[in-house]
Order: sequence, then structure tokens, then C-alpha cells
Amino acid sequence: MTTDFHRIRRLPPYVFEEVNKIKARLRAEGTDIIDFGMGNPDMPTPRHIVDKLVETTADLKSGRYSASKGIPGLRKAMANYYGRRFGVKLDPNSEVIATLGSKEGFANLANALTAPGDVIICPNPAYPIHAFGFIMAGGVIRHVPALSPEEYLAGVSRAVKHSAPPPSVLILSYPSNPTAQWVDLDFYKDAIALAKKHDLLVISDVAYGEIYFDNNPPPSVLQVEGAKDIAVEVNSLSKTYAMAGWRVGMVVGNARICAALARVKSYLDYGAFTPIQVAAAAALNGPQDCVDEIRAIYKGRRDTLVSSMKRAGWDIPSPPASMFAWAKIPEQYKEAGSMLFSKLLIEEAGVAVAPGVGFGEYGEGYVRIGLVENEHRIRQAARNVKKFLGNSDEILGRAHNAMAAQ
Repeated sequence: MTTDFHRIRRLPPYVFEEVNKIKARLRAEGTDIIDFGMGNPDMPTPRHIVDKLVETTADLKSGRYSASKGIPGLRKAMANYYGRRFGVKLDPNSEVIATLGSKEGFANLANALTAPGDVIICPNPAYPIHAFGFIMAGGVIRHVPALSPEEYLAGVSRAVKHSAPPPSVLILSYPSNPTAQWVDLDFYKDAIALAKKHDLLVISDVAYGEIYFDNNPPPSVLQVEGAKDIAVEVNSLSKTYAMAGWRVGMVVGNARICAALARVKSYLDYGAFTPIQVAAAAALNGPQDCVDEIRAIYKGRRDTLVSSMKRAGWDIPSPPASMFAWAKIPEQYKEAGSMLFSKLLIEEAGVAVAPGVGFGEYGEGYVRIGLVENEHRIRQAARNVKKFLGNSDEILGRAHNAMAAQ
């Protein structure tokens, strides 16, 4: 009897696990790891949100089942947020679904929309759930290179032409994880026009839409006239309000797609703990100066990372948005590849990053760096990196000898 089940066989080994194992071993040995590897916000959730959770939990009835599509107050708060932020009018009853984080929303969208063998157009590199949510649902991924938004959009028509059966869904994700790319409204206008031309549904992931630095606030695809005919947007409170562990997200837009998602969710969950949903509504409805403060912290970290690593000898492009930097491997380690570079960096310098190949084949040659350590720790990481780059010949020599001996 086979040891793997069907859906598990469709999933490759988790690339990041190799780096995570080294990280765990070194920490167990007492090594201090400066960890830029995971996009896990380290800032506290704003006090007024936590207070609302505590207040609501005091109701002894709060532990009962909730609503799988979200309580009405939260869905109304989500709709109002889109009205304030983007000027997009949403019906909270038919065009808003509260989800258990954006990841669950995306995965269950894939289940709702996908028949076995359906072809999905996905950027590469991309956040893993964008491809594997559909793969687990039985879909087939048509990867399109996406090292720039222009490259991605230019590749969509080619992907449609050479796919059989024709693709059914187009995935967008800006600000991007992992590449930190940012797009303007004209990009979304072109994307929607292209999707309508090729009869594609659109799923847009804007989980980092409030983490931006040098440009105007990132737009929503739903701002495009007629976008709601074919598109939904996946969003999250995780990064905006430092609420990653609370698991509160949303899917908004096309009512037919939202209804399909609600139907799937009704079989799978009863929604988040009601006090969490009430507190999430308080986050969206309450004072937003905390969002400005969180954004300013990320900007300070970004600027410190770019400047200190440049002095260390590693040129990291300044990301315009998101909580990540996307950087080419230093020239000394170019031939090593992103996985070996990431392993050596943590072993020799105590600095953890995410290898770009973990986000798809076109991520090879890059690493993702999360802005999840404070500025003091970032400067310490840069000092470690400077020594690491200075000793690259010796480090690579040892690595090659070790591999040859295996």
C-alpha cells in the first residue's frame, strides 16, 4: 500500500523546511539567530483591539458557535473599510465574506472554483498558497514569470494561447509577497480588460495593501469599472493591525464567487471565535493612527536594512511596499544558488532568510528578507553579513568539500 495519500503526493517537499531545521538546531545549541525568514509581525496588537477582545470574552455566551461567513457587524465593518479606503461600495450581505485569515480564504476559494484539471494562471515567484491552494483542489497551474508586473501581464495572453483547456482563473498579488512589487490602477485596468477578453475570473491578493512607503496607497482591483463582474479580492488584518495570529481575513467582490465560497465554508467551519470577530470590527471601525505607526516602523526597518546592508557589501533594492525585501544573492554566492546561500548564511552568520526558490523556479537567485527584527538587530545582522561576505572563499570551500565527502 502506498505511504502517501493522493493530495499529499501532489505537494513537493517544503523548501523552507531545510532552513527551518538548521535554525531549530542552532537555537537548541544556544546560537542567537536574527530571523528574517518568516513574515511574522513582531509588534504588539494595538491596545484598543485587545481591550475589545477581553471585554467581549467576558460575556459567558461568547464561546458559542459563530457564523461561517462572519458576523454581520464584522462584514459591515469590512464593507465600510472598502468604502473609505478605495471608494468601493460593497453589499456586506452578498459581497463580503469574513475568513480565517487570507490564507484560508484563498484555499477555500480554490476549492469553490476549481474542477479537476482546471488551468489556473499564477505568477512565479509567488506566495505558495497561490499555486498550492489550487493544486490541492485538483487544478493545474500555468506558471507565468513575474519578476516585474509588466512581465507577468505580458505573459498572460501567451499562457492562454498555449493552455488546454483554456485557463479559468487569473491570480494577481500586489503588493507582492515575495517580490514587494507595487502596481497602480492602470495595471488593474489592463488586467481586468485582459481577463474579460479571455473569459477569466480574477483573484487579487492585497494582504499587504496598507504597508507602503514611497508611493501613493496601493489601489484595489475593485476600483476598476466592471471589475466586480469577474473579480474578488482577498485581504487581511494580519499585517495592517499586527493581528497575524488572530486569523481574520476577508474575500470581497463578485457576489456569485462570494456565494460559492460561503457555501464551501458552511461545510467546513463556524467562523472565528465571536470575540475575535468583534475585536476585528473594532480594529476596522476604530482609530487608524495605529496603522500609521505600524507602517512607520516597517519603513524605518526597511531604510535601516537597505543602508546597513549596502555598507556591508550587499545591495538590497528598497521595497516600495510590503513587509519584505527581495534581493539578489550577493555575487560571491551567485553560483551557490538561493538554498545553499540561505543555509550558509544562517550557519555562518546567524542570519535567516527565505530562499527565493521556495516561491517558484523564477525565484532562484533571490532571497526574501522579512522586516520582522528591530533596527538594532538589523544593524547587527549587517555586521555579521559583512564578515560572511569577506570570508566567502573559505566558507564556500568548506561547503564544497563537505558536499564532496557525502
